[in-house]
Amino acid sequence: MFFRLLMESFRRQRRRKMLAGVAILLGTTAVTAMLALATTIGDRIHKELAVYGANIVVYPKADLLDVKVGGVDLKPASGGVYLKESDLEKLKTIFWANNITGVSPEFHMAGMMLVRNTATGGPYDPRVIWHWNDPRMAGFGAFPITAVGYWFQHPFGALVTGAPQMHPWWQLQGRWPVERSITATHGEGAQEIVLGSALAKRLGLHIGDWISMGNEFEGDVVGIVTTGDVTDQQILYPLDADDQVAPVDQNGKRIGEVQRDISRVEVSARTKPEDAFARVDPDSLPPKQREIWYCRPYANSISYQIREAIPGAQAEQVRRVEQSEGNVLKRISGLMWLISAAALLAAGFAVSAAMATAILERRGEIGLMRSLGASKGAIALLFYAEAGLLALIAGSMGYLLGSGLAAWLGARIFAGDGGAAEAVLIPVLLPVVVALALVVAIAGSTPSIRTALRMEPSAILRADA
Repeated sequence: MFFRLLMESFRRQRRRKMLAGVAILLGTTAVTAMLALATTIGDRIHKELAVYGANIVVYPKADLLDVKVGGVDLKPASGGVYLKESDLEKLKTIFWANNITGVSPEFHMAGMMLVRNTATGGPYDPRVIWHWNDPRMAGFGAFPITAVGYWFQHPFGALVTGAPQMHPWWQLQGRWPVERSITATHGEGAQEIVLGSALAKRLGLHIGDWISMGNEFEGDVVGIVTTGDVTDQQILYPLDADDQVAPVDQNGKRIGEVQRDISRVEVSARTKPEDAFARVDPDSLPPKQREIWYCRPYANSISYQIREAIPGAQAEQVRRVEQSEGNVLKRISGLMWLISAAALLAAGFAVSAAMATAILERRGEIGLMRSLGASKGAIALLFYAEAGLLALIAGSMGYLLGSGLAAWLGARIFAGDGGAAEAVLIPVLLPVVVALALVVAIAGSTPSIRTALRMEPSAILRADA
């Protein structure tokens, strides 16, 4: 009998139930979309703000030491101390290794000068000659430059990373150098290089030209890059260039293992926005609190783990990038929660209005059931069952529509990720959304149900007579 009354209420009051269902549907659609976006917005914002550069920088700890005599800084320009490229493999062993999305080591090679070649020996003469720093070369128009070794499309575990991935705002004409390239255009030891746009303009070089340094180095220009910073004045070459000129035995095999030095490393990692707890010195915390700090993906905790993993390394967060990412994430998350709360509140008011009208129309039915002996609890259970069934149906549909809306919004807001809408079906959200729909339906129905139960059956039946 109970289920018959339940089904009859849906059949006879289809319009009222539809209005209440649409209100719940719209509310749960908005909530699902916001929750689905919230689960991925951290990664999306991290990708969008990658144009600001890495959020963690690693360099030799000894570079922090100042060596001064009589107020004169005697420390070499390069710092004289380097990290080892082989130690970067240890980044894969830290607790938050899976949060690392990009790695770009650099080796700054200074103390060189470039001078235009005045020889006219033919098409295979280099346009520019590269000399080690010699003050006497200034009289021939030479000027000092810095060459920087980078990774280009370098495999690093599951990542393919390097300078182009870490600096997406760089504008390239031509192509990036190919790592571990043996084939050379102009010589057996030639390396593929990229010139900064200002340097290429100053020297009058173009893609296809080459630079020579006697028998020690030759560089084929395969690209010209514009960065808007000091890199426009530099030469970019593959960090593994030394591999090409390493000593080999009579069988052509390399003698020993090349240990490449690196001056600094830029690391990009997904992090949790910084709060007061993130700024605490972990060594001053009790063991339990230190473990909590260590297991949170703060930029500071990831930097701390990098310092533990790589000997002689100093890792610090780049506050400009990290704080920008955290502030944007906090504001967007706050807006999402505000929209969700407003959608649920509006749905609750709509359900309350629909249920109040439905119960008003069913006063006679309520009075008759009460006069026939039905208890207040049984009548309340009937109306709550109607609201619950309506919430289950509308909430499930709202979950599906909200997932589609999240995919559409993600494709429009974060068009840089590819622009195409991808499905955002997150199964764990289904019970959460249905539970919220039940709360809204029950909360919206309760005032009307309580009002109906306070009415006397005789007064209801007398009024309808």
